[in-house]
Amino acid sequence: MTTFAEFNLEPKVLEAITELGFEEATPIQSQSIPLALQGRDMIGQAQTGTGKTAAFGIPLISKISKNDDKIRALIMAPTRELAIQVAEEIEKLSRFKGLRTLPIYGGQDIVRQIRALKKKPQIIIGTPGRLLDHINRKTIKLEDVNTVVLDEADEMLDMGFMEDIQSILKQVPDERQTMLFSATMPPNIKRLAEQFLKNPEHVSVIPKQVSAPLIDQAYIEVPERQKFEALSRLIDMESPELAIVFGRTKRRVDELAEALQKRGYSADGLHGDLSQNQRDAVMRKFRDGSIDVLVATDVAARGLDVSGVTHVVNFDLPQDPESYVHRIGRTGRAGKEGEAWSFVTPREIDHLHFIERVTRHRIARKPLPTLAEALEGKQRIIAERLLEAVESGELNEYKGLAIQMLEQYDSVQLLSAALKLMTGEKREASIELTPEDPIRAKRRKPDVRSGGRKPSNYSGRSNGGYNSNRTGGSGSGSKGGYGGYNRGSKEGGSYNRDSASRNSGDRRPRPSSSGETRRPARREDSSSE
Repeated sequence: MTTFAEFNLEPKVLEAITELGFEEATPIQSQSIPLALQGRDMIGQAQTGTGKTAAFGIPLISKISKNDDKIRALIMAPTRELAIQVAEEIEKLSRFKGLRTLPIYGGQDIVRQIRALKKKPQIIIGTPGRLLDHINRKTIKLEDVNTVVLDEADEMLDMGFMEDIQSILKQVPDERQTMLFSATMPPNIKRLAEQFLKNPEHVSVIPKQVSAPLIDQAYIEVPERQKFEALSRLIDMESPELAIVFGRTKRRVDELAEALQKRGYSADGLHGDLSQNQRDAVMRKFRDGSIDVLVATDVAARGLDVSGVTHVVNFDLPQDPESYVHRIGRTGRAGKEGEAWSFVTPREIDHLHFIERVTRHRIARKPLPTLAEALEGKQRIIAERLLEAVESGELNEYKGLAIQMLEQYDSVQLLSAALKLMTGEKREASIELTPEDPIRAKRRKPDVRSGGRKPSNYSGRSNGGYNSNRTGGSGSGSKGGYGGYNRGSKEGGSYNRDSASRNSGDRRPRPSSSGETRRPARREDSSSE
């Protein structure tokens, strides 16, 4: 492994890295930092959570002077959350140099951002839509930028920001360093790189297996109407510290979060109909452990990076394998093990096999947890908490009553009663979730927009509608098909500016200008993300 000291970084940058506790570089950092320090254009292929922010951030910071009062670096990210996260990390890495960074994103008062821009930040981290708003207002000028980073470029293009990115990059001088980072390399990313990067070096740390090896993956075959009972038992049996449960639609997320709360679990939901304040409140509760189960749609969960997620549950299978990889990648971070469970209805088994083929990973089948296993799991966690309390030793004020009770009752009976009380009686609330139609196995479809004949079950704009059995809420919560595009959700036929899926800017994303003839994107209707 390479240490950061071997990169010959300036002392103030190295000091910040050391204070953050980093000694050895990750694989993406080991390969990227030397190239970036030389000023080379670069394509970095790496998943979220591999340390790519430092891979481009350290060289970027090294090039900028504290006394500079121009915008020297521009980092583009797909979502508000990722922009904030990148900005925070860049700020930590540059703290001893005293550089000024500013995140720019939709959902925040633009006047406030304009005031912040007057403090002359040297590094801007922004989402394409809001960046373009500032450029059009002439509140951001990019003629002095010498470094551009496109972070999670595949996500940005999937969200429909191709034209915005192209417009922004045309405002930056040709003589610049450009670094593009992406988890996948579909044709549209390659075309973007060809258009804006000069003789780029390609750095890849994607393992042969698409799915992370530290994540234990399993599926449970279960009928649609038994999924909630299966989830309850699974949570009881596994007792996750923090879990993310993925639902396919906003309706599903709302119903599932409410059902979990009724059954006594600390859960909350996250989807595109929440206001920014509601979204922030949910994320605060999840990060500080006030809730231990977050129910979310794919788009709402984009850019989420919460440490300590032990379990991911696909309550509904995603439409495409890339979404599956992104979902389960929320756990198993930073060398820690994680578990990913998927509920698969009998009619979705073929689709599961399709995901296995593309990810090149066999997903183990496991039986539905029994009631006895669920109860045993809850009791095990309570027993561990009891033993931790015993070991803490701070029990003197409780010992008097304990001795009195032991004189009258059997110790096993007393401890059993304590376990029963601490385990809690499961609330037998009546739960009825609206069923979601199963996802069909992937098959090629004619391109309607290129003149192909519409299939008889083509339902038009709402979600691509190729499944004749689909109802309004069954569109995928993620990208528009493996290798395809989803240019953002339509909410009731009109663009929802508050949608979390569009948190990355206050603009409606445009279709890609890549010139590629594409299949119709699976749009999500009013009940989906």
